[in-house]
Amino acid sequence: MTGWRATFISLFPDLFPGPLGASILGSALARDVWGFDVVDLRAHGLGKHRTVDDTPAGGGAGMVLRADVAAAAIDSVAAEGRPLLMMSPRGERFDQAMAHQLAAGPGAILFCGRFEAIDQRVIDRRGMREVSIGDFVLAGGEVAAMAITEACVRLLPGVVGASASLVEESFETGLLEHPHYTRPHVWEGASIPDILTSGDHKRIEKWRKDQAVELTKARRPDLYAPFRNSVTPAADRPRNG
Repeated sequence: MTGWRATFISLFPDLFPGPLGASILGSALARDVWGFDVVDLRAHGLGKHRTVDDTPAGGGAGMVLRADVAAAAIDSVAAEGRPLLMMSPRGERFDQAMAHQLAAGPGAILFCGRFEAIDQRVIDRRGMREVSIGDFVLAGGEVAAMAITEACVRLLPGVVGASASLVEESFETGLLEHPHYTRPHVWEGASIPDILTSGDHKRIEKWRKDQAVELTKARRPDLYAPFRNSVTPAADRPRNG
C-alpha cells in the first residue's frame, strides 16, 4: 500500500516523474514509500481541439486558464484529505517548515499552471492554496511542483539513509548549513581545517555552529535576524532610536 501520494494536474503529463524517479526518490517510489499520478489537463478541455484557455477579461496580454476546465480536472481527483496547491509566483513562500507540514500528511494535489494565469474563480471556489518556490517566474508549474514534492518525500521515514543528516541541513535549525570537507586532506594547496581532524567532537560541533551562523549572517540576513533574536535575551537586543 502506497503511503504519501502526489497528484499532478498538468498540460504536460509526460514530464513526470522526471527527476522524482531517480536516486533515493526513485528508490522510495519503487518501494511504495510514496506514489504519484498525473491528471492530463488537456483531457478536460473543450470542443474538438480540447481548448483549455481563453483571452483575459478586460483585455491584456497572454491567455488565462478557464475556470470550468481547471475545475473539471480538479474534481476528477479524489482529495482524500490532501491539500490542493496551486503553483504560483504570487503565492506564499514554500519553505522547510511547509515541507514538514505537508510530509506529515497524506500527500498533496499540485496544480501546474500555464499561460498568464488561472481564472481567479476556480482558485476561490476550490480553495486552492497558492504556493511559490521563489521570486521568479517559470514557464509553467511543473518544475515547482517537482521541487515541492522532492522536498516533502525526502522527509518521509526510510527515504534518506542517515536520518541524522536531515537534522543538520540548511533551514532545519534556522541557519544555513556549515561547510563540508572530505579526502584528500590537501587539494590544490588547500587543507581541511585542522579542527575537523582533531578528534575533539565538542570543538568540531562548536566550529560547525559558528560557521553556520557566520554564513547565515553574510548570505541570508532575513534568516539571521530571527535566529539572533531567538538566542539573544530581549534586554540585550539593540534598540532603534
